[in-house]
Amino acid sequence: MDPIALLIIAIVLLVILVIGAALLFGGLRTSMMFTVRTQENVIVERFGKFKRVAKPGLNFKTPFIDSLTRPISLRIQQLEVNIESKTKDNVFVTVPVAVQYVIQESQVVDAYYRLSNPEAQIRSYVFDTVRSALSGLGLDEAFESKDDIARSVESTLSARMQEFGFNIVNTLVQDISPDQRVRDSMNSINAAQRDRVAAQSLAEADKIKRVTQAEAEAESKRLQGVGVAAQRKAIAEGIAEQYEMLRRVGIENSAEQLLLMTQYFDTMQDVARNGRSNVLFLPSNPGTVGSMGEEIRTAMLQAAASQEASQEADRQDQAGRASAAARRAAQQQG
Repeated sequence: MDPIALLIIAIVLLVILVIGAALLFGGLRTSMMFTVRTQENVIVERFGKFKRVAKPGLNFKTPFIDSLTRPISLRIQQLEVNIESKTKDNVFVTVPVAVQYVIQESQVVDAYYRLSNPEAQIRSYVFDTVRSALSGLGLDEAFESKDDIARSVESTLSARMQEFGFNIVNTLVQDISPDQRVRDSMNSINAAQRDRVAAQSLAEADKIKRVTQAEAEAESKRLQGVGVAAQRKAIAEGIAEQYEMLRRVGIENSAEQLLLMTQYFDTMQDVARNGRSNVLFLPSNPGTVGSMGEEIRTAMLQAAASQEASQEADRQDQAGRASAAARRAAQQQG
């Protein structure tokens, strides 16, 4: 064969190989093969019509005929929705709601084709449910019913969105935030209530303290009276024993004066020992001491006479009442 013809054939084959390699590893490769990441699906369309769902890994498609949609995530996604609404008592509040949803692998086609803007439609359902719930609740009730509102939103979304391929995993009402002035007023009210409770507790504690002190003082006075009575009884019994002892030994006429003087000096000794004064004036001559004893004796005799007169008056009064009762009885019988 002519060398020139062989050279031309070799050049043509080389050009064909270069073009084939360029098509295979360039645009042709990208138009034939594609990869799908884990936890993602891709829809393959042929002339705009659904063909199949491409799973994770290496996939093939017909060049220039098939087209691919954007990757559809199968992971749990979260949508943040901030809702401003009014409660039953006309307080405007902001409620941030977090909606967690996922697309099941078997529902990828419905999730892609049935809703044009899934996030906007989820927001609409959340707005409608939260505003309906808040319109029947006061501000305090809304704070207490935060979990109930979240469950209501979750149940509503689950029923509505599942037919479109979206499964609601969880719905979280993160907070209920009224206006700053309303929050300040609520804090003032709570502070006033706590101050009132604290004042009542302090007053109750002071009452218990005062009652306990009064009971302790009353008990102390009672025990003190019992002690004084026992002391006086012991003194009286001691004096009686001493007087009887002196009478038995023959000191009968001056026994009373002797006992009085003994008590007098005992009293002076106690005053000198326990008194606060450093100086104590006492009579120095026996006559004065004797007259003092006479005065004490006279006072005791007068007290005894007064007691006897009082007893005699009581007896006469009782006799007069008995006589009057007898006269009335006689008159009634007559």
